[in-house]
Amino acid sequence: MHYDLSRIGRRNVSMATDATIAPPHPTDAGAKLSTLMTRERWIEVARIVVTGLIALLFWRGLVPVYVLWAAVAVGLYPLVKKGLEDLIHEHKVGTEIFVTIATLVAVFGGETVAGAVLMVIILIAEFIAELNTDRARASIKSLIGSVPQVALLRGPDGEKTVPVGELKVGDIVLVRPGEKIPVDGRVVGGQGAVDEASITGESVPKDKGADSQVFAGTLVESGALDIRTERLGSDTTFSRIIALVENAESEQAPVQKLADKVASWLIPVVFVFLIVVYVVTRDIRTIVTLMIFTSPAELALATPLVIIAAIARAARTGILIKGGIYLETLAKVDVVVFDKTGTLTANQPEVAEVRVSGDAIDNNELLRLAASADRRSAHPLAKAVVDAAAKRGMTVPEPESFEQLPGRGVKATVEGRRVLVGNVALLREQGVPLEAAIDGSGRTPVHVAIDGKFSGVIFIADKVRPGAREALSELRASGVKRIVMLTGDNAATAQAIANELGIDEVHAELMPEDKVTAISDLQKQGHRVAMVGDGVNDAPALARADVGIAMGGGGTQAALEAADIALMTDDLGKIAAARAIARRAYRTIQENLYVGVGVVHVLGITAALLGWIGPIQAAIIHLGPDVLVFVNSVKLLKVRIRGA
Repeated sequence: MHYDLSRIGRRNVSMATDATIAPPHPTDAGAKLSTLMTRERWIEVARIVVTGLIALLFWRGLVPVYVLWAAVAVGLYPLVKKGLEDLIHEHKVGTEIFVTIATLVAVFGGETVAGAVLMVIILIAEFIAELNTDRARASIKSLIGSVPQVALLRGPDGEKTVPVGELKVGDIVLVRPGEKIPVDGRVVGGQGAVDEASITGESVPKDKGADSQVFAGTLVESGALDIRTERLGSDTTFSRIIALVENAESEQAPVQKLADKVASWLIPVVFVFLIVVYVVTRDIRTIVTLMIFTSPAELALATPLVIIAAIARAARTGILIKGGIYLETLAKVDVVVFDKTGTLTANQPEVAEVRVSGDAIDNNELLRLAASADRRSAHPLAKAVVDAAAKRGMTVPEPESFEQLPGRGVKATVEGRRVLVGNVALLREQGVPLEAAIDGSGRTPVHVAIDGKFSGVIFIADKVRPGAREALSELRASGVKRIVMLTGDNAATAQAIANELGIDEVHAELMPEDKVTAISDLQKQGHRVAMVGDGVNDAPALARADVGIAMGGGGTQAALEAADIALMTDDLGKIAAARAIARRAYRTIQENLYVGVGVVHVLGITAALLGWIGPIQAAIIHLGPDVLVFVNSVKLLKVRIRGA
């Protein structure tokens, strides 16, 4: 039986490479039946009907046997053609050859009607499988969404509607309420709320204003936006997502490769088995029945549809999985390694405490003067100080003089006072007496001196990402044995974050190559390791891990390319969701192989050897695992999965 599953995931990716992307068919469940019934499919329906009708007429004695042979030849034509192509070009005995031989053995072995009915049922099964596979593919596209084919271009002569393919980088397009954004770009005018579920998987619309980034394929729910075009066609984030999803099956999972290998050597083994049975029984009817149940057709169906359905489901959730191999590996991971800054923490330092030295100044005045000195600094710690003063409603004056000292801090004059803000080295180099460095207990101490005297410390901490503890708990509940943090930050700060989140193991003050070594050591211990990082700075570690997961891939080409899995938002909960999808997919594949293929076929072979069923009953029963495998696979598109 020929299920052309190579088209799932390996088909022409014109959706991702054309300048425009056609909208999906208008039903939520996939394409309408009328749109799937092409001319070739109507020819197939006619072939099935004619063959079945002639078999019925022959059974009633109304047509001679040679007419039935002609009908069988017409029915077998597509199977023979495909089987010979596989045999000649790939040197593989496929299931099409297998079914053809079964039909011919039945027709010319005395089971003429049974052979014809067998072939009709097989053709019906093939037709239904291909039709439903196309419907599943259409459903996958509708899950992800679509991009408009036209845009409202704003120019010197006013507004005009043009095909998206005619737009250029820098063009300004207007998108109104209820319309989808046709390009990746930035808002240069207007305000609105945009539903970005097709990119990030988030259901809550995001407010957009001047300089906000927007993505093609997302929906403007309210307001109107003027957008400067930055990326078009195949360069948009949406198109890259489509391309990844449609090509994902080419990276075969190990279980899929195993199924392909089993199918390749199973057919010769089956032929030997059938020859032995025939030598013992001399019963053509039994041989034909056994040939139906020893066909490995379902092995070809058991895995690919699960993989592409799971990857599409993940894409809808804002998780890009680049192939079945990573899906299966993620399901088997037992150690997850996290980078700290920008992954477990939000990379948004904030003031945690202000501590003065002596009675010469109070906390608010220390913070105000430090913020004034830091106003012109671009350092993240300086920004945290300035933000803290703003939150407390302080008026922060411009410094009369300012000097940035790289690796040290800043030196400024504020309201006639000399202010130093930075680390211990800065104060000592400027001659400020300081007995000892202040222990931050996991926080970064920013020392402040005023008029040559040490005045106090501002403690700054990186904020733990919201939902981090819950995400790590879900990973543990899913079977992850160890959670490890690798960071270039100092040990005290790293340990403080680890204690807050309940992380098992911490390695601090690491260079990028040290992170790679740490992951290699875990792998040598027999662990399957997933590494979670920002997709750029952690690229070596992401590449070394069994599965590399990049945080915050939305709109960044680097994050999409650096890892095996990219999260389109900085939501740690999506890691647990990705693992839940992966584990569900792997379980579904096992169900298909063990139940849909193994149990049904073993029972069928047993019944055939005992003489309980014949070829016609076997052909009808054979539809069972086909339908079971298909339904069990496509349910991944809609079944309830935590976090997805």
